[in-house]
Amino acid sequence: MSKPNDTQEKFILHWGEMGTRWGINRTVAQTHALIYVSERPLNAEEICDTLGIARSNASTSLKELLSWGIVRVVHLKGDRRDHYESVKDVWELFRIVAAERKKRELDPTLSMLDECLASEPGKGESPVFRARLEALRDFMRAAAAMHDAMQKLPTPVLAKFSSSIEGLVGLIGLGKGK
Repeated sequence: MSKPNDTQEKFILHWGEMGTRWGINRTVAQTHALIYVSERPLNAEEICDTLGIARSNASTSLKELLSWGIVRVVHLKGDRRDHYESVKDVWELFRIVAAERKKRELDPTLSMLDECLASEPGKGESPVFRARLEALRDFMRAAAAMHDAMQKLPTPVLAKFSSSIEGLVGLIGLGKGK
């Protein structure tokens, strides 16, 4: 990729900043942003040159993006190097990230809550503590169920549903100013 223009640079830097807020390494997020906006697959050397990062940093970032499933390796005819392209469909990208976050964050927390609640209350354990764990577990189960239902929806239905939420909120009287 040639040097990013000002708008591309702004996006890449912002995506890196947002990544840190989402718990993602800045360089990983910037690497994803670069690959996402690129019109063609990029090799690691191009990524290093464009972002001004070390080869080891690019390699670590690419491994992380590959583990999330949002970047894939592609091979170009006549070139032995690995090239990388991002999932381009934003809805598919959303689904993949949501599924990974559920697997990495929600599922282990649900398991831990189930374990805690399956055990006998400890000495001096407050009923309030147990009630709060139950409420948290119930909420997280509901979130997991919403995620699972969302994953089953075809993309056009999911897109239409998401654009209909604002109308639904207004319909039930929770619109602006409420």
